[in-house]
Amino acid sequence: MKQHFQKILFVIFPLFSNLILGQNISLIEQFNGRFDFVFIGNTLNPEENSFQFFPSIYTSSSAILNLNPNDEIEKAYLYWAGCGPGDFDVKLNGETINPDRTFSHQRSSFNLVYNYFSAFKDITTQVKSTGNGIYTLSDLDVSPFIDFYFTNRTNFAGWAIVVIYKNPDLPLNQLNVYDGLQAVPDEVNITLDNLNVIDNNGAKIGFLAWEGDLGISVNETLAINNTPISNFPLNPINNAFNGTNSFTNSSNLYNMDLDSYPVQNNINIGDTSAQIRLTSGQDFVMINTIVTKFNSQLPDASIVINTVNSICDSQTIVVDYTVSNSNSTSNLPINTPIAIYSNNTLIQTVYTQTIIPIDGSENNQTTIEIPTTIPDTFDLKIVVDDIGNDTGIVTENNENNNSSLSIINLPKSPLFNPLIDLAVCNEGLGKGTFDFSDYESLVKVNLTDNVHFYETLEDAQNNTNPINTTSHFIAQTTPKSIYTRIENNNCNSITAFQLTTYNCPPTVYNFISANNDGINDRFHISGLKDIFSNYKIEIYNRWGTLVWTGNNLSEEWDGYANKGLLLDNNRIPSGTYYYIIYLNDPDYKEPLVGYLYLTE
Repeated sequence: MKQHFQKILFVIFPLFSNLILGQNISLIEQFNGRFDFVFIGNTLNPEENSFQFFPSIYTSSSAILNLNPNDEIEKAYLYWAGCGPGDFDVKLNGETINPDRTFSHQRSSFNLVYNYFSAFKDITTQVKSTGNGIYTLSDLDVSPFIDFYFTNRTNFAGWAIVVIYKNPDLPLNQLNVYDGLQAVPDEVNITLDNLNVIDNNGAKIGFLAWEGDLGISVNETLAINNTPISNFPLNPINNAFNGTNSFTNSSNLYNMDLDSYPVQNNINIGDTSAQIRLTSGQDFVMINTIVTKFNSQLPDASIVINTVNSICDSQTIVVDYTVSNSNSTSNLPINTPIAIYSNNTLIQTVYTQTIIPIDGSENNQTTIEIPTTIPDTFDLKIVVDDIGNDTGIVTENNENNNSSLSIINLPKSPLFNPLIDLAVCNEGLGKGTFDFSDYESLVKVNLTDNVHFYETLEDAQNNTNPINTTSHFIAQTTPKSIYTRIENNNCNSITAFQLTTYNCPPTVYNFISANNDGINDRFHISGLKDIFSNYKIEIYNRWGTLVWTGNNLSEEWDGYANKGLLLDNNRIPSGTYYYIIYLNDPDYKEPLVGYLYLTE
């Protein structure tokens, strides 16, 4: 028989034995709707280890899944476990399985350390594809370790699949799936909150446990709301962990338990919570998975921020959001409050507009004025079922999924440095050539901004027809405004500077060779014609006689007289002449005077 004496020593002489806990049982997923569950699986122990004379173990075993035709698989979770450090490379129906998560538990006794392991894999896709039939887990090999674990009769291995399925004919239920790897030398306690039990018919609890023994029944209990329960004849009230499978009515699931208990007599209509407690006074038992099913009808409000729209330099934002009632078993009532926070400061409260049915949603939007005391970058949080102080008015399946958070940057137009006007020499009729290529860097306050230049305000506003050449820009007429568009990621600013021309001093070329060879044939004055539009030129000979006058409408002097005594077809002789140029410009009050030289 199994060495019960040694296990009793664990209780009587704790100085010689120490138990190191593994991973506590905790909630991993919740299903709300027309759901139920079933376990399948099998041990790899050929017989209960308490009755083995020589340790042995299998590396594969099989079980059958047999759901009803209208049962639709929602989720399937594979667990496998054993003694030793762990075998995490197994196969299910020939398909290699690597765990999503692993668990470990360690206990020591008389300076010997015993390790145990479990693993988890979501196999929903494979089980949905396979459906009903035989499932065989293979390549789970703990045989190198069983001799050592045989010394305290904890040599074991096995596997199980938890199948969650839905069926339109089922009542609205809440299923909670818990897992971990937690030993039960004393007790394991789980509290189920946020229930709204409207019918206790069909309520049940199922658990997957390892290393239970039929022959040890010291304070082995499963209690609901402090009342121990049983599932006679497989599971007496004082021997919950006894190597049974209540899904197949089998009592030879050696050293593991796949059990389901009806608990409708232990939970009442109107209950909002339930307490689960598992105890074991002597037998070394590890709980791996617990699943509960209650006919609880509650909504489950959740919210998500879809979009946040804003305009530049405004404190107003428009938030588009969706309130959902997914994973629920009851409608979400109309006028459920929605609190809107900016950096945890309540700034607005709105309400749902309709009754949101199970798996339904409501899309809406609200306009929010952000206080000027809030910085331009802030956290926007919207919380459904919140009256504005983190207090809700609706009891829900899950109170921890009611908020949505988004980081908001209020768009601001880019800052810019003012640009000075440019002035260049008049090239005629107000024409000028300008270089403002350095203005792109000068106008920026933020070096990452983009800058473009435009000839019209409309082009700057529409971001069309930018000026491509800023180092040699020709303005045909002046004054002319150049519009500068400064852009950041969201906004733009527009500023302008003026291009103007001024009349630079003319340059007089005072040598004329009037021989029609195309070189210096006329009296040329650069920067005069069409620039000083009211100018007047007078040319005198050496005796002070006026021989020619001209203005902006005249051709340049070519050596022919148009004043005084006209000789030789108005051609005057070579020599030195005297010119006076009246610019008639307020910036040039004195005329330009000098000598010029006429040759043939």
